[in-house]
Amino acid sequence: MPVVILIPGPLRPFAEGRDRVTLERTPDTVGDALAELAARYPGVRDRVVTERGEIRPHVNVFVGEDNVRDASGLATRVPRECEIAILPAVSGG
Repeated sequence: MPVVILIPGPLRPFAEGRDRVTLERTPDTVGDALAELAARYPGVRDRVVTERGEIRPHVNVFVGEDNVRDASGLATRVPRECEIAILPAVSGG
């Protein structure tokens, strides 16, 4: 199984309605994975990453079960055959 990026509902209009995108190659890092996703669907990247190249505060990115904020951010290594999930942050009380 290749690397798959799971696309949340709010971003699907920018990814031709897809709920998942299979990458053609295994990226080295999360940043590389998002760059490949952006090459195919440019509208997604600006909604996930800031102009400064950081993950937006209201977005969480997971490699498997691990939030990349708790790892190395966009430099987090991507293992073969994993899922990368982009999730909008949810808050409340």
